Amino acid sequence: MSTDMWDGPLDDQPAMALPGDPEAEKILAATAMQRPGIVDDLAMQGFDPADFTDDRYRWVWFAVEELATSFKEGEIRYLPVARQLQAWRAEGRIASVPLAEADLRTLYDHAQPGSEGYFADRVTKKAIAARLIAHGHASILRGKSAAFDPDEDVAASQAELDGVVRVSSDSETTLVGDLLAGVIERATTPPTNDDRIPTGFIDLDELLCGGWAPGQMVVVGARPAMGKTTFGLGLARAAAIRHGIPTLFESLEMGNAELGNSIVSAEGQVALHHIKQGVVGEDVSATQRMARAVAKIQPAPLHINDEANLSMPTLRARVRNLVRTEGLRLVVVDYLQLMQAPRAESRQVAVSEMSRQLKLLAKEFQITVVVLAQLNRGPEQRTEKRPMVSDLRESGAIEQDADIVILLHREDAYEKESPRAGEADLIIGKHRGGPTGTITTAFQGHYARFVDMAQT
Repeated sequence: MSTDMWDGPLDDQPAMALPGDPEAEKILAATAMQRPGIVDDLAMQGFDPADFTDDRYRWVWFAVEELATSFKEGEIRYLPVARQLQAWRAEGRIASVPLAEADLRTLYDHAQPGSEGYFADRVTKKAIAARLIAHGHASILRGKSAAFDPDEDVAASQAELDGVVRVSSDSETTLVGDLLAGVIERATTPPTNDDRIPTGFIDLDELLCGGWAPGQMVVVGARPAMGKTTFGLGLARAAAIRHGIPTLFESLEMGNAELGNSIVSAEGQVALHHIKQGVVGEDVSATQRMARAVAKIQPAPLHINDEANLSMPTLRARVRNLVRTEGLRLVVVDYLQLMQAPRAESRQVAVSEMSRQLKLLAKEFQITVVVLAQLNRGPEQRTEKRPMVSDLRESGAIEQDADIVILLHREDAYEKESPRAGEADLIIGKHRGGPTGTITTAFQGHYARFVDMAQT
C-alpha cells in the first residue's frame, strides 16, 4: 500500500523540485540585450528579476540594467555584457560562474522582441507557484513541530501566504490634466454611504465631509473611565446597525456578554444597570423597547471578537477573510496598548510597529481602522484637564501614522458638580487634509452611549 509522501518524517523526504521556466528566462535575458528598455518597462509592471531560477540569466539581466545608463539607445549586445559579468566576477560579486562571451553570443540569438510581457508573465507565474509550494512545506513543518501554537503559527502562516503573490508597484505617472475630471465630479457630487462611513454624529460627519473615508487610520484617545469603549462601540453601531455597513469590533477589554448588554441598552434606551440586575421585566415599556432593539440589531453585519490576546498577524488574517467574504469596511480596535506587541528592543518601538501595521492594514484593504488608545497622565497633571495629542502614550509614531486623532474629554469626570455635567467634547486634534475643532456631544452613561446634543 502506498504512503503519502507527507506522512513520513520530513527529513527523509527527497528535495522538492520547485517550478521554473528556463526557456522563458533565456528569452527574457536575450531580449534584454537587444532591447535594454524592457528592463525598466517590465519593472514598472511589477516584474522582479529575483523570480529568475537560473542565476546565469538573472546576472545577465542585472548587467543590462547596469549598462543601460551608458547605452541610451539601441542594442547592448553580448560583448559589453560579457565584460560587465567578468568584472563583477573578479570583484567577487558573482559567486557562480557567469555566462562566457561565446555563451552570450548564442543566447543573443534567442531574443524575441515584442514578446517580453508574455515571457515575463510565464516566469512570474512559476515563481508564485514555487513560493506557494515552499510556503506549504514550511506550514507542514510548523504543524509537525512539538512547539506548535495554533494561535501564533496559523496567524503567521496566513501572513506569510499574503507574500506569495507580490503586490506590483504601480509606478506609472499621471498627468495633472487627467486628474481634473475626478476633482470636478467629487466637487459636484455629495458623498454617499458607499463613499463614506457615517460616524453617528451630525457635526462630526460634517467636519469629516460625510464620515470616515477608506484607507484612514483614526485614533481615539482618552484617559481611563472617559468612555472610550462606549464611544468606539457607538461608532460600530452607527455603521453596522443603522447603515448596514459590515463592521468588526475587536474588544481586548470587555467580554461578549458586556458588549451585548451595552449594545441593547444603547439601541433600546434601556438602563444598562437594569439589564445587569435582570429587572427589565418589571417595566413593560422598557421590555417593549428592548424587544424592538433586539429585532433591529439581529440582522446587523456587526462582527465582534473578545479575544484578549490579539496580535497583528491574527487581526490581519481576520480582516482579510471578512473583506473577502463580507465586504468589511470598518474595524474598531479597543484598545491599542492591550494588543500583543511584537518583539522589539523597547515598548515604544513595539507600539510604533503596531501603529504602522494598522495604518498599512487600512491602506491595503481600503477600509477604515479606528484604534482606541489610552492617554498618559498628562491631563491630570495640568490645571486645564483638556487632553492634547501629545498625551498619547508613545505618541510620536501614533500621531504620525494617524489620519485623524480624536480626544475624548468630559469635565464632569474631574468635577462632579461641573455646569457641563453630561456633556462630552470630541477634540479633533489632527485631521489630515481637513479642519480641526471641538464637537460637543451628550454622554448618556446609563444608556452606554454618546449622542448628538440635539437628541437631548
